[in-house]
Amino acid sequence: MEKNGGEIYQKQVVVMSDKIIFSVLFFTFFLLFSCNQKKTKKQNINNSTINKPNIVLIMTDQHQAKALSIAGNLDVKTPNLDKLAKSGTRFTNAYVTFPLCSPSRSSIFTGKMPHNIAINSNNDKTIAAKFKNKNLAHTLKKAGYHTIYGGKWHAPEVELPKDTGFEKIAEFGDIPLAEKSINYLKSRKNKTQPFFLVASFDNPHNICEYARSQPLPYGNIPQVSLDKTPELPINFEQSTTFPEALQIEQIANKKVYPTQNFTKEDWRKYRYTYYQLVEKVDTEIGKIIDAINDLGLRDNTIIIFTSDHGDGNASHGWNQKTALFQESINVPFIVNYLAKNSSEEKINTSLISNGLDIFPTILDFAGVKIPNDLLGKSIKPIIENKQQNLDRDFVITETKFEGKQAYGTTGRAVIGKKFKYVLYSWGKNREQFFDLENDALEMHNLVASTKHQTELDNYRQILMDWCTKTNDTKFLKKIMLPSNSKKTSNELFYKPY
Repeated sequence: MEKNGGEIYQKQVVVMSDKIIFSVLFFTFFLLFSCNQKKTKKQNINNSTINKPNIVLIMTDQHQAKALSIAGNLDVKTPNLDKLAKSGTRFTNAYVTFPLCSPSRSSIFTGKMPHNIAINSNNDKTIAAKFKNKNLAHTLKKAGYHTIYGGKWHAPEVELPKDTGFEKIAEFGDIPLAEKSINYLKSRKNKTQPFFLVASFDNPHNICEYARSQPLPYGNIPQVSLDKTPELPINFEQSTTFPEALQIEQIANKKVYPTQNFTKEDWRKYRYTYYQLVEKVDTEIGKIIDAINDLGLRDNTIIIFTSDHGDGNASHGWNQKTALFQESINVPFIVNYLAKNSSEEKINTSLISNGLDIFPTILDFAGVKIPNDLLGKSIKPIIENKQQNLDRDFVITETKFEGKQAYGTTGRAVIGKKFKYVLYSWGKNREQFFDLENDALEMHNLVASTKHQTELDNYRQILMDWCTKTNDTKFLKKIMLPSNSKKTSNELFYKPY
């Protein structure tokens, strides 16, 4: 019995040993296979991103297109941005989708028009998850990019929230944004993974505090004698066809537009301060550009510079933004990619919508498929000299005045290659039509000109078609029908109110 029991016991031990050995072997094989899979996956990611360019997006706030010395402005000196333009491409007809921080910035990072993402003011709280989850950062991150952000977000939250797809390197504030951006660049010098860095500066936005006679967040600008300040712009006086709605909004919101009692001397000091703030931020931007050069990153790094909107800067007696004047909606737009650009400055007059075009352009450079639902166009072929101009006849800018004191005026602008059509939602002179080729300062409203009736009707039709195409139903109820339209006004309304 004992012998038999011993034999059985020995057999059980052998069987158990075999099972243990098999389990150990299986587990070892599983670990090796898993590690190999992870290694292969990592190699695939590395292979998929190898040689892809780094992308740096530098933004300022409230920076009009004319506020660059390279644009011929003798009242401001921007040596760093000038240098960027001289070895890159400067687009002179770049427009925002909305001349206000939150809507414009939200548009840039989603590639959508502000009305489509329900961000129509600085008071809107957040973008819907369906848009946020497919934003520029998330899209690039999925493609293997390291996505990093520093500075002002305001798209629409003021500070960068956690669910944007970006890692944060610097809080909202121009000090020390450049230094923290440089530290990040140093950390990426020897890494193969491409990166997307956004450095978002606040200035020259501090002109808002200056207009209210408040201290400036990054240091006050020392004042100078009047003879050292810029002259007033040629279009300083408001025209006889100045939109009534803008007059009412300007009077109603004195905190936003505290310039009603400004003398001409006050306006000249305002302009001097504005340009000094531009120079201040140009210095900070220069630090980042120099670091990209010094670290040997320049050849494989695309640098894009733009702003979320401009500033009235005394034209039409206007400070701040929101109105659809050229000074508020036309912004700087520079793309510099030394691997593709020539060493000579290249100026391009294509119509650019920075809110719509930055998204597909960056995806194109990153080798990522551009989603079909984006309205914007990639300008990569222009940078690579594969085409001369963007195939586009017009861009659209929208606006809304919102706040406790505001009257809620909305507006749309259609900017074409020669003409510009502006329509506000209510009031006398709500319709504006300008020949930008001969009247770039928008001093002569051509709405009443019989000579321009055909062109005016064409632009009315463009706006109506655009509102229909982009589901801009609220403003569709405010449009002016072309004089030859077969539609009647009641067809614009699903419900009267």
